[in-house]
Amino acid sequence: MAFKTKRFMKSKQLIIGALILGLGLLGLTSFYSRSEVHSGKDPVCEIYGKIKIVEYGEDYKVKIVEYGEDLEIKWVDYGEQEEGRWKEVDYGEDYKIKWVDYGEDFSIEEVEYGEGC
Repeated sequence: MAFKTKRFMKSKQLIIGALILGLGLLGLTSFYSRSEVHSGKDPVCEIYGKIKIVEYGEDYKVKIVEYGEDLEIKWVDYGEQEEGRWKEVDYGEDYKIKWVDYGEDFSIEEVEYGEGC
């Protein structure tokens, strides 16, 4: 009789473990389905705001191009909370950018209007 009780307890633990794992995966799936990356939007589009230009310790290496860019940016003095708008700052930055000629994480084109992806 004790053998059947242990067997029942093990199967009960397996069922509870599988249920917890399933709910955890369902929660992660729900989270990721709402993210911009999985909605077809390029993650580069989310890089905007206060930008500090650095020589080392960068978050991203960026190449400036005239065509074939990943992101069109507009330098602004205010309103940097919108996609494609960058405000250059010396401190309090959202992102640190290093200008490169090759080996970039993404490329940008500087524009006066039509910024974004």
